[in-house]
Parts: sequence; structure tokens; C-alpha cells
Amino acid sequence: MAFFLETFIGGLMAGMLYSLVALGFVLIFKASGVFNFAQGAMVLFAALAMARFAEWIPAWTGLDNFVVNVLLSFAVAVVVMFVVAWSIERWVLHHLVNQEGTTLLMATLGVAYFLDGIGQTIFGSDIYKIDIGMPKEPVMAFQNIFDGGLLINQEDLIAAAIAATLVGMLTLFFQKTATGRALRAVADDHQAAQSIGIPLDRIWVIVWCVAGVVALVAGVIWGSKLGVQFTLSTVAMRALPVVILGGLTSVPGAIIGGLIIGVGEKLSEVFLGPYVGGGIEIWFAYVLALIVLLFRPQGLFGEKIIDRV
Repeated sequence: MAFFLETFIGGLMAGMLYSLVALGFVLIFKASGVFNFAQGAMVLFAALAMARFAEWIPAWTGLDNFVVNVLLSFAVAVVVMFVVAWSIERWVLHHLVNQEGTTLLMATLGVAYFLDGIGQTIFGSDIYKIDIGMPKEPVMAFQNIFDGGLLINQEDLIAAAIAATLVGMLTLFFQKTATGRALRAVADDHQAAQSIGIPLDRIWVIVWCVAGVVALVAGVIWGSKLGVQFTLSTVAMRALPVVILGGLTSVPGAIIGGLIIGVGEKLSEVFLGPYVGGGIEIWFAYVLALIVLLFRPQGLFGEKIIDRV
């Protein structure tokens, strides 16, 4: 039982990180109808910015306080991601309003390659590390309940807590603020929202900036765990099944879908892997997404779209 719980908890923690990346896809798609293929590149660019500013700021300022340096680096990286997100919306997608979905998809694909290239030009192409003070050593917990206790990775636990906190803050933002209600109105009906005076341009810029911050947090967490390298942009590919499972238009779907896939990957690899030769964790999410597409294309929580002709 203890081993099962260790695996299950590990899956939940991994699922929260998947949800964080998937959330960027959902936010942008809900507000503008754009499937942002550049989300993975935004995660990589944000992680590179954080890693490099963490090196440059102490050298520029002479500060040797670890906490201050981390906070300053994060703050500067937030500003950078605001500029990146605003630039993508203003200089690329703003000029493609009402174009075909394929056109918008190709535009975001071009943005992804541009961010990969400009990130390498500005920040370099080496492998960098991000140190935000998260402990790496696992700990034993619940030793009084289970024989030998549960082995829990502290870094995964803190990362999942950060992801859950950000998701909670975004939920409050969407539900309790005037801007959040405007965002939900735009997501429901662009033309109706515009007819009552909601400025679509401003809303889309806000959504892209929020997605930029989400990409930054995801990049910092994944960069802390795996190191910052250019394969980090492929983390978005791991989030695609989460979006398909939960639904492209559902924020709760992104969260629950991430948890389902995270837990499913870990449990299937541990308990089914020995019987089929292993490797299930690599393809489990994609097979699950394929099954969902066959029987419920809009995802578990997505809105069913009916076109009348």
C-alpha cells in the first residue's frame, strides 16, 4: 500500500506540472481562439531568461544575498515575458484576426522557432541550471502509519505546491475581478463582449501576458528539475495530451487532465511496465488522448461545438 501511495503521489505532483503548461494553451485558446504552438518555446525562453539573469544580476549589482538575487531575477524575467507576450500579440496575431485557424497555427509555429533562435542568440546555447533553493533530497513521511514510511521527493512536493498556488490565484482572478469576468465574457462570445464595450485588444494582451507568467513559472520549475536546455521546449508536447483530455476550453479540465495523465503514467509504468517491457510512461498519455479523441473530441470538460448549416 505504501509503494502504491508513493507512486500515486508522485503522479499527482508530475500532473500538476503538466497542468501548468497546459494552462497556457487553454488561456490563450479561450480568449482568442488561437492554439498557441509557441507555448513550449515560451517556457524555454522564460527558463533561459531566469537562469541567465540569476547569473548576471549578482555580477552587475554585487549582491550576494541569495533570496534577493532570486527575487530580482524572477522580477526581471516577468518583465521580459510581459514584453515577449505583448510583442507576439501586438506584432503577429493582432494582424491575423479572423483568419483561418491553420493560418494562426502556422503563425504561432513561426513564433516558436523565432523564440528558440532569439533565445539562443541572447542567452547562449549551453545547459544552465536554475537554483531557487528547492531541496533535492527525498524525505520519509507518515512513518507512524505505514511500515517504513512514504518516500516523498521534496522538490516535487514544493513544485506541485507552487503550481497549485498559481492555479488557485488564476482561478480567483478569473472569478472575482472585473478583468477576469471580462476575460470570461470574451471567451464565451467575442462579438457580444465587444458590443458591450469590452476592448478585445486589451483583453488579448492581458491573456498573453498571463500566459507568459505561467510559462515563466513552468520554466523555472522544470528548469530547476531538469536543467535549462533546448529540449525543454518539448515539455509542451507532454502537455498536449492534457489539453486534449481536459478540453481546450476548460481551465478545470487542464488541471484535472494533468492529474489524470500524471497518475496514469506513473501507475502504468510501475505496475504494467514489467509485463509489457516498460516504456509505457512515454506513450501512455498519447494513447489516452487518442481514445478521448475517438469518443469525445471536445475532451472531458470541453464545450461541444455544433455548427448549423
